[in-house]
Amino acid sequence: MASRSVTTAARSLCAAVLLALALISGCSTAAGTAPPAPAATESADVGVVDEGTAGVPDAVALSSPPVRIDVPAISVSSDLMGLGLQQDGTMEVPPGAFPAGWYTGSPIPGAMGPSVIAGHVDWDGAPGVFSRLGDLVPDDDVIVTLQDGTTSRFRVTEVDQYPKAEFPTTTVYGDIDHPGLRLITCGGRFDSDAASYDDNIVVYADLIS
Repeated sequence: MASRSVTTAARSLCAAVLLALALISGCSTAAGTAPPAPAATESADVGVVDEGTAGVPDAVALSSPPVRIDVPAISVSSDLMGLGLQQDGTMEVPPGAFPAGWYTGSPIPGAMGPSVIAGHVDWDGAPGVFSRLGDLVPDDDVIVTLQDGTTSRFRVTEVDQYPKAEFPTTTVYGDIDHPGLRLITCGGRFDSDAASYDDNIVVYADLIS
C-alpha cells in the first residue's frame, strides 16, 4: 500500500498537469465562452483536498471555500468562483474578465500546500481581474476570505514569468511544507493568430497570518 506522502504527491501531480493545461489554453481576449483546455491524460481524481495536505479537517475545509481575494497593491478586490473539471476531463477557466477562480483540486487557502487562484489578464479588449498581476513585488499582501468569514493573509515572495512551453509544473504545483498561494494569469506577447499569450505570470506567496 502506498504511503500517505506518495499518495499526496501523485494527487498533486495530477492536479498540476490538469491545471497547467488549462492555463496554457485558457487566457485569451476572445469574447464568449472561454476556450476549453486540452484533454488531460492523467487521473482526474483531484476534486477533494487530501487530508495529508490540508491544515484543517476535511469537513471544515470543504464547508469553507474561498469566496474573495483582495490584493491592495494592484487594486484587486474580487469574488472567487470555483474552478473544477468539465465532463470531458478538461479544466474549467473563468468565463470572463471577472471574477478570479480558485482551483478546487488545490488546498483551501491557508491549509498546507499550494492553493491556486487563476484569472484573466484581459477579456474582449477590457482589463481582466489580474491585468496588473505582473506589477506585484515581494512583500506585497494578498488576503483571501473564506466562506466562514475567516481570512488568510499571504505575503508575496516571488513573481516570475514563464514561456507556456516551459511552464515549471512541479515548481508551481508541487507539494510544499507550508501553506502557500499561487496566483496565475497570462503575460508576454499576445499572439493574434493563436488568440493567446505566449507566457504565464506566476505570483508565489506564503501564509503570514
